[in-house]
Amino acid sequence: MHSYDAVVIGAGAAGLFCAGIAGQAGARVLVIDHSAKVAEKIRISGGGRCNFTNRDAGPANFLSDNPRFCRSALARYTPQDFIALVQRHRIAWHEKHKGQLFCDESAEDIIAMLLRECDQGRVTRWQPCGVQAVRQAGAAFEVDTDRGVVRSARVVVATGGLPVPQIGATDFGLRLARQFGHRIIETRPALVPLTFDSAAWAPFVPLAGLSLPVTIRTGPAKGGGEFLEDLLFTHRGLSGPAVLQISSYWRGGTPITIDLAPGQALGTALREAKLASRRKVGNELLRFLPARLAEAWLGEEPGLSDRPIAETKDKDLDRLAASLQSWQLTPSGTEGYRKAEVMAGGVDTQGLSSQTLESRSVPGLHFIGEVVDVTGWLGGYNFQWAWASGAACGRAIGAAAAADRA
Repeated sequence: MHSYDAVVIGAGAAGLFCAGIAGQAGARVLVIDHSAKVAEKIRISGGGRCNFTNRDAGPANFLSDNPRFCRSALARYTPQDFIALVQRHRIAWHEKHKGQLFCDESAEDIIAMLLRECDQGRVTRWQPCGVQAVRQAGAAFEVDTDRGVVRSARVVVATGGLPVPQIGATDFGLRLARQFGHRIIETRPALVPLTFDSAAWAPFVPLAGLSLPVTIRTGPAKGGGEFLEDLLFTHRGLSGPAVLQISSYWRGGTPITIDLAPGQALGTALREAKLASRRKVGNELLRFLPARLAEAWLGEEPGLSDRPIAETKDKDLDRLAASLQSWQLTPSGTEGYRKAEVMAGGVDTQGLSSQTLESRSVPGLHFIGEVVDVTGWLGGYNFQWAWASGAACGRAIGAAAAADRA
């Protein structure tokens, strides 16, 4: 029977990072993954350049039923810590929009870095290798794998969430958590496009491909979300960064509200134009909106587009402005896990230590990364949670292994 200090199930961002840290701290670590390739989610992220962290990541950028839980790990392993690691490995990177950091060359650079870190910690990797069962065996665990039974003092569940099943995502980690008595916060696709009833969306189908900056919000004033980002019209609904962000806060049956002319006092501007302009309403609206959107919007207002703005009643202009800046609509659903970037919900953090990500009820069992009920915003935040939770767990495993040998 093989024996290790820790078995990490899942060779993604959190699992590899945790394994490398634990191994370099002296623990004997085995990483197991059912896929032949490691870290597929890193490989496809950021258009192949991996948005590996966000310079401004902090607790306010994460959703959870227990919002304070992520504070400890995020404080003890910061974006600056990961940037320093990237620079130590001589990986060129650049900053894009709102603190988002990307590799200059390829996401493969981050994967290679993680593997080098594991190699430095003498981490053993079994791939592809399935895990059939995990059970307690006295003070340790036994893991049934395709390569035999492994005995380990600790098991780390780093299996990720449900998005992108085509690269091997499964619910294994959630099932394992339930097996050991952990509660699961209801899971749902997050950072995902929103869809609408086909009949209701028909007037907007011709706008597919159109993008513009908007303010978007949903949910209650306290606990809801609001973002200023780009929105993208699609054949089935809405996407783009604005919608991906708000989707994490959206719940079925509730509306979203969109301001299509953010930062503009549109009603005031149209009233002022009425006093000085000889143009038609439709032409005047082009000052504030893309032509295709203005045309589609006024198509729902027969006669208004061709009416001289000077002859248009103030109340009609105010109503037009309000409709554009407080567009309320209710999605019928999302594009699901096939298009989602992350999973919201997961293992209830009330059952985990915020210091070590260890189960409070099953000593030696840890959960890290996306399988935990901590979901970041779009823009590198979820990778930062992978690094932070992996570091917290890896350090704890290293310390425990050292204590066992003392």
